[in-house]
Amino acid sequence: MEDLSPDASVGPATRLVQHRYRPPADFEAPAPGVHKASTVFFPNVAAVRQREWKDKSAYTYGLHGTPTTFTLEARIATLEGGQHCVLAPSGLAAMALVDMAFLSAGDEVLLPDNAYGPGKSLAAAELARWGIAHRCYDPMRPDHLASLIGPATRLVWLEAAGSVTLEFPDVPALVAVVRQAQTARGPGARAIVTALDNTWGAGVAFVPFDLGVDISLQALTKYPSGGGDVLMGSVVTRDDALHRQLLLTHMRLGLGVGANDAEGVLRGLPSLLLRYHAQDRSTRALATWMAEQPGVARVLHPALPGSPGHAHWLRDARAAAALFSVVFDDAVGAAQVDAFCDRLRRFRLGYSWAGPVSLCMPYELGPMRELPGPHPARLVRLAVGLEDVADLQADLAQALTAVS
Repeated sequence: MEDLSPDASVGPATRLVQHRYRPPADFEAPAPGVHKASTVFFPNVAAVRQREWKDKSAYTYGLHGTPTTFTLEARIATLEGGQHCVLAPSGLAAMALVDMAFLSAGDEVLLPDNAYGPGKSLAAAELARWGIAHRCYDPMRPDHLASLIGPATRLVWLEAAGSVTLEFPDVPALVAVVRQAQTARGPGARAIVTALDNTWGAGVAFVPFDLGVDISLQALTKYPSGGGDVLMGSVVTRDDALHRQLLLTHMRLGLGVGANDAEGVLRGLPSLLLRYHAQDRSTRALATWMAEQPGVARVLHPALPGSPGHAHWLRDARAAAALFSVVFDDAVGAAQVDAFCDRLRRFRLGYSWAGPVSLCMPYELGPMRELPGPHPARLVRLAVGLEDVADLQADLAQALTAVS
């Protein structure tokens, strides 16, 4: 047994800070260990000069990875069918990382008009200040995307399903448009990178790389965490060169995630598929019921026939997420829509989704879109949690009296 008797040659503070005890190394449990570090110790100067963190073969500094973050990155890459992953403090930070890794002054980025709002705002404000242009395309029209790709186009964002209105685009067709434009540029031309916001799919509904994209991004805040209590993002790729470019930008920006947040996502991953499919079933049941209610003009959900992109979803996906949006009749006024939201008790008013609690949020689509409409004027997005479906349906029923 190790000698743990006090070292009389040093003072009590030193004995506490540099204690002799080291736990045995063969501990294993279902939950990975939580390693917290800024400083990482090196055994000698040679190790300082030889260690390499970029390939996850060693540790140099807490910001560049710990056993906890390396483990989470490996599991997220596996979840999405990729090879490499980097973590960011939020989904939006992950978007900013992709933008900054691949865009320079004079470049252009193309975004679907129904993309995540803060990502569009990032392009319109910050990227514009740095001399990077952006334009929005209709994600349901590959020909429109083709018409916008120009010599300066360097990055094309995709989203499946679209934010709030949940259109499911023909991702392979959109990727094919980008590849055709790349081929037309000729050999040696700068590549056009395709990046998919896969938060909705979560690595469960479809494998993003099987649809042809270069990069898959998730807000791990949503399904991988599952608790509504963690902010984090990830960027996954199969391409070594793209990963290295992302990793170096990630390092220069000083992006890092907290060990306890990484622990929270690692704890959520084993139940991800169970939660995703359970919430999928509940959401389809509620969306189908809601579509039949008075005052409801339309329900938007990729698995429902008639929802935009339903045929693409049938071909490319095997599940759907916990979101559906309700478009009310024109006769329903804005005050009535607000009253519907305020009357809900099981659905709480709040942003985000994929947690255990069902959520509700009204939207005005006009300010969120750059392309001309028509856009639904009165829309409410509902995110279904893990409550009993009967209780959620009863809550919706009593709230609908506000719009009847």
